[in-house]
Amino acid sequence: MTILANTEPTLDAHAMVAEAERALADIAKARESVARVIFGQESVVEQTLVAILAGGHALLVGVPGLAKTKLVETLGTVLGLDARRVQFTPDLMPSDIVGTEVMDQDEGGRRSFRFVRGPVFAQLLMADEINRASPRTQSALLQSMQEYHVTVAGERHDLPAPFHVLATQNPLEQEGTYPLPEAQLDRFLCQVDVHYPSIEAERRILLATTGVGEDKAVAVMTSDRLREIQTLVRRMPVPETVVEAILSLVRSARPGQGSKEADTHVAWGPGPRASQAMMTCVRARALYEGRLAPSIDDVRALAEPILQHRMALNFAARAEGIGVREVIARLARQAG
Repeated sequence: MTILANTEPTLDAHAMVAEAERALADIAKARESVARVIFGQESVVEQTLVAILAGGHALLVGVPGLAKTKLVETLGTVLGLDARRVQFTPDLMPSDIVGTEVMDQDEGGRRSFRFVRGPVFAQLLMADEINRASPRTQSALLQSMQEYHVTVAGERHDLPAPFHVLATQNPLEQEGTYPLPEAQLDRFLCQVDVHYPSIEAERRILLATTGVGEDKAVAVMTSDRLREIQTLVRRMPVPETVVEAILSLVRSARPGQGSKEADTHVAWGPGPRASQAMMTCVRARALYEGRLAPSIDDVRALAEPILQHRMALNFAARAEGIGVREVIARLARQAG
């Protein structure tokens, strides 16, 4: 038995397979184009692309110099998106993100207001070091991420479609930063941890980027084609065993739900939005991996990026030196 967790009109089996195979080919081309520029970050590329294919936003967490900015620029080129970048600083104002109204005066002396759009009016926005901006500015961006429009002087201005935010955060420096509240972190579909590359990957980086020439990514699809694939992702059938695994995993991460691990180490757990994110992302990951339907392995693979920013450990866990990733790994092994 399968469950279609959407209200879109369903395609017949042959049309669905044909459309999925087209999507598989396009995604494979995208992976190949990204790999020409980004070396040794396969899991980071996978999770970030999965978030975009699922129609959401992602938070990239890693120390400086790990190609986070390069990845976002590359994805904008490969996916045919209008990409922009904002460097977040403490003095950044909400109007610097969403835009502002300015007064114009014509030759006859008549004055009128004109809305000047901010950088948020992009299909792919990189919010670099988002935790360095004030909570007021963070809220302006995060509201746009949730509602897909901005309101200035009482006028609504819709954001372009598709619209994705890839924000970065440095986990080392905390002085002079404003950590995102948990409720705002929940608006990111997943948190992608960016680690140091392997020695083989770093050797490729040295050889490929310090010479006269350097490989460039090429566009393999348009924004309209990306939207078609995103619609297909939401139409993909999900086996009931996978649905049950998602429910089991997310609910087991909440204290007071019968999970010994959560009762012992978790202060508060993920809400239903985590289940929704998982439901969409397992479909996107299946397509990314070249499959037409998700499996329980997809649930286990996405447990950490989807859950880690949606839960917090209690004092007992911290006293024992247990991290949130370790708790999620234990819960994921029990899923399904």
